[in-house]
Amino acid sequence: MQIQEPRQGNGLALFNLGFRPFFLFAALSSMLLMIHWLMLLGKGQTTYSYYLLSQIWHGHEMLFGYAVAVIAGFLLTAVRNWTSIQTPFGAKLAGLFLLWLAGRLLPIIAEFVTPLPDLLIALTDLLFLPMIALSIGIPIIRSGNYRNLVFTVILLAMTIANLLIHLQLLGITETTLATGLQLELGLIIMVIVVLGGRVIPFFTERALAFEAKRYTWLEHAVIPLAAAWLLADVFQLILVTSILAALNAVLHLVRLIGWFKLRMIRNPLIWILHLAYLFIPLGFALDALTGFISLSPYLAIHAFAAGAIGSMTIGMMARVSLGHTARPLKLAKITIVAFILMIIAGVVRVFMPMIPELHMMGVHISGGLWVLSWLLFLIPYTPILLKPRLDGQFG
Repeated sequence: MQIQEPRQGNGLALFNLGFRPFFLFAALSSMLLMIHWLMLLGKGQTTYSYYLLSQIWHGHEMLFGYAVAVIAGFLLTAVRNWTSIQTPFGAKLAGLFLLWLAGRLLPIIAEFVTPLPDLLIALTDLLFLPMIALSIGIPIIRSGNYRNLVFTVILLAMTIANLLIHLQLLGITETTLATGLQLELGLIIMVIVVLGGRVIPFFTERALAFEAKRYTWLEHAVIPLAAAWLLADVFQLILVTSILAALNAVLHLVRLIGWFKLRMIRNPLIWILHLAYLFIPLGFALDALTGFISLSPYLAIHAFAAGAIGSMTIGMMARVSLGHTARPLKLAKITIVAFILMIIAGVVRVFMPMIPELHMMGVHISGGLWVLSWLLFLIPYTPILLKPRLDGQFG
């Protein structure tokens, strides 16, 4: 089936395909969110109004703002390839993007510009994920590409996670906010587990001309076991969660070793994905230790968030943006530096807080490296995401 290609223009290409606006503004928002968070920590300030509690807002926006934007951009782009059916572009894509942006800006407008109903803020933010699910679900069903409906299920589960947060912020519930954040983080890790198993060995094989090891029994086990861990974690089954986390740590490490080839150290587009995925078994191992020896749960949380999500998103965004704009898969040196800084940011955020006296120093160093990494990414990739494809095709 051939995609019906719109005509390619010579000007701004921001709304030609889903990865463009969502990757660009995910990077920008992530950088600004971290700057804001570090400023608040420096002032010792922890709250604004009830709806815009800064600690909650930081966690919510890093997950439902930045990370969800990357997922949306990737899926809107990938589903077009998987189904050979055009996903939203032009005005429709701009509408989806503006809906995402409104969810980010309305709490700030309500706090600093003019009062807005909390319900309006909540409903605007809650609408985005179902719209993305609909936008990818229709072409998936029309094409009979049913196995990828798993992503619409995950997006709808993310909507439930977001709803749990907003219900408490609206005063309807009392204890659902933490569960919503916990569920969302786990669902994002599930996305990485599913997509990582598809793209990391595939990209590695293509780049290095070797056959990655895929164990059938393991591939059948990792997704159900990760889902079981998430459910146990959400329902606070501490012992079960710890056992499943330990098992997941081992299986994901074995999975990653099967994809490994030493020559990848010469290809930054490959090693960034491998190192990003390495934070997954690390996060599971730390989560297991949390249940067994009362380790701080924030170490595992940030192995997943600052480590896996940060490094995987910047690596995938870099490769997808080059491939879908018909550019050579060759990175500028500044982007390689951004990769290195992002990996270090994740390592520092996980390990420095293990020493209580170094906790806040670690947070600030990691946050600073995170900001610098995204800044260095944006320098070469802003024009790439704004300009048309080099081959004259639409996308």
